[in-house]
Amino acid sequence: MRKRAAVLGSPISHSLSPALHNAAYLALNIEGKYDAVEVKSDQLRGFMEQVRKTDANWIGFSLTMPLKEEVLKVADKVDPLAKQINSANTLIPTLDGWFATSTDVAGFIWALAQHDVTNFKSVQIIGAGGTARAAAAAIDAPGVKLEVINRSPEREADMRKAVALSELTFASWENVVLDADLVINTTPKGAADSLPSGNGVLFESLYHPWPTKLASGWNGKVIDGMDLLIHQAIDQIHLMTGFVIDRKLMYPLLRAAGEAELQDRQ
Repeated sequence: MRKRAAVLGSPISHSLSPALHNAAYLALNIEGKYDAVEVKSDQLRGFMEQVRKTDANWIGFSLTMPLKEEVLKVADKVDPLAKQINSANTLIPTLDGWFATSTDVAGFIWALAQHDVTNFKSVQIIGAGGTARAAAAAIDAPGVKLEVINRSPEREADMRKAVALSELTFASWENVVLDADLVINTTPKGAADSLPSGNGVLFESLYHPWPTKLASGWNGKVIDGMDLLIHQAIDQIHLMTGFVIDRKLMYPLLRAAGEAELQDRQ
């Protein structure tokens, strides 16, 4: 039986997830296809009701904007980590129904470790949405001072739930100085263009177009968002297919697939 999976969200045509997942399926000799499906806000429940009624071939869904919070109300079960960060990017079928979880937290951890960014005492996160909360949970540790630079005070409560061990403070965008050991930008394209440069490590969650204005002017090490996309995808592929994946072998294959897809779009 041919397996089916897809990334859901809106807009969705820009997503690199099909290129990454299908490249992995080819490498793992998995008979299946991973698509991109346009699902707008407030449409996810109806979409999943249709899936439950009509098709048992789905092995999982990836969730992107604007569905990462909405999915928590649609899933039959939600894992504790997704509840903690109030965000999920993965839906998989189980005997007890559709299960929501997040591979974004592990994606940040793997990407930082790949670049040997593991020893930091101060972190600034730009933004306070689902990706920002995943980043906060990923770096959360005793002795870490975390400053969240945020324009939406109503999101502070969810951020506090995501952080258990770090010393958490909030700052506005006015006169901000990016002076932490690690700065993680989770805002949409163009939102951080006016921010100043820094000297620490910049983890820029965006990957296209590249470099972003913030990344191009940065004085220290820069990690691009494709690494996050790849590492969270590797964990999704494992959850959806059951295959044990050699990350060291799979990473360069998916990196090449992602870069080739971006090149083809130019």
